[in-house]
Amino acid sequence: MPEKKNPSLKDPQLYEELREDGASKQKAARISNAAAKRGRSEVGRKGGKAGDYEDWTVAQLKAKAKEIGLKGYSAKKKSELISALRNS
Repeated sequence: MPEKKNPSLKDPQLYEELREDGASKQKAARISNAAAKRGRSEVGRKGGKAGDYEDWTVAQLKAKAKEIGLKGYSAKKKSELISALRNS
């Protein structure tokens, strides 16, 4: 439980689990409140479909690396870019 009780948290147990897994306070609160409102299984199905990095071109991978602030991406091969993006 958070040190101070937060009345805006609808599912404090889920909030704490998400925080322990490394989620930010805002993200954990958003997910736990959505799960309390719509049900955990409904929240788990929400989200878009992202394509596999293997299907992206090198130019697209470099643009994504630049967008998220990776360093040294311009000299990397496609496999190295994919690895760097997955581990960032």
